[in-house]
Amino acid sequence: MLQVFPFNQLVNPSLDLSLKRVAESFSVIAQRQKLLNSLSNSNVRWVNNIRTYNTKVNQEKAISNIARYIKEHNCKNIVVLSGAGISTNANIPDFRTPGTGLYSRLSKYDLPSPQSIFDIVYYRHNPNPFCHIAKEHYTKDYKPTLTHYFIRLLADHGLLLRNFTQNIDGLEEKAGLPDKYIIHAHGTYKTAHCAGNKLGRGCGKEYSQEWFKDKMLKMKKPICPVCGGYVKPDIVFFGEELPISFWFGLQDDIPKCDLMIIMGTSLQVHPFASIPDQVSPNVPRL
Repeated sequence: MLQVFPFNQLVNPSLDLSLKRVAESFSVIAQRQKLLNSLSNSNVRWVNNIRTYNTKVNQEKAISNIARYIKEHNCKNIVVLSGAGISTNANIPDFRTPGTGLYSRLSKYDLPSPQSIFDIVYYRHNPNPFCHIAKEHYTKDYKPTLTHYFIRLLADHGLLLRNFTQNIDGLEEKAGLPDKYIIHAHGTYKTAHCAGNKLGRGCGKEYSQEWFKDKMLKMKKPICPVCGGYVKPDIVFFGEELPISFWFGLQDDIPKCDLMIIMGTSLQVHPFASIPDQVSPNVPRL
C-alpha cells in the first residue's frame, strides 16, 4: 500500500505549555511548514494524487504516476528508506503491530518494557532475552520479498542512489542488492563486539558473525574471553550511537536525492525518522 509522508500528523493539538513543549512545538510547526511549502511547488503537485488507496485500480494508477515521474524527470538518484514492514511478508514480524509485532510477544521474558530487549544497559545486565531472538534469526531461512527485489531493480536500472534501511535481517543482500547501495542505519549482524556487562563497558574486542552465531545455536552466553563482558552483534541498541556510515551517507546522499521512497517504516525512531525533512523542498517524498 502506498502512502505519502503523513503531513497531518506533525502537529499535536494537546501540546503542554511548558517551555520545553513550546520549543518542541515551534520545531514541529517549522517542519510542517517546510513540507507544506514543498507541496505548492509545481514539480511535486503529482504527489497529491498518491495517497493511501484501498482499491487496486487506484493503486495501479499511483504506481503509473510514479513510473511516469521517474521517466519524465530522469531520476537517477532515488533514495529508499525502508523499515520492518517490507519484511513482514517474509514472516519476519515488525515491532509495533498489536498482536503480531515483536514487542507484543515478549511477555515471557518479564522485561521492564518491550524496548528493553534492545537496550544496551539492560543487555549488559541480562543478555538472555535478546539471545533467544538472535537464535531465531539464525535458525530460520527467511527469503526476500518482492519489495526487496524492487529496490534491487532500481539499482539494476541505474536509478538507486542509496537504500537507508532500519532492518537487520539482511534480506537486501539476499535479494542481490550490492553492499555499496546499502546503509544499515541500525547496524548489522555481520560483526560483533564486546559490549561489557553490569560491571563495565567491556574491552570492545571484535568477533565474527560465525563466533556469535555458534554461541546462539548452542544457547551459550556470548562471553568475551578477554574481559568477561557480553559480546553483542553490531546492531544499534537504544543508548548506542548510529554507525558513522549513516552520518556520512546523510551528508553525501541527501543533497543529491531526486526522489525519496519510504516503505515499511512508521518513522517513529529518530534520527532515521527525520530524514524526509532533510531533502530539498523540490524533492517528492512518497
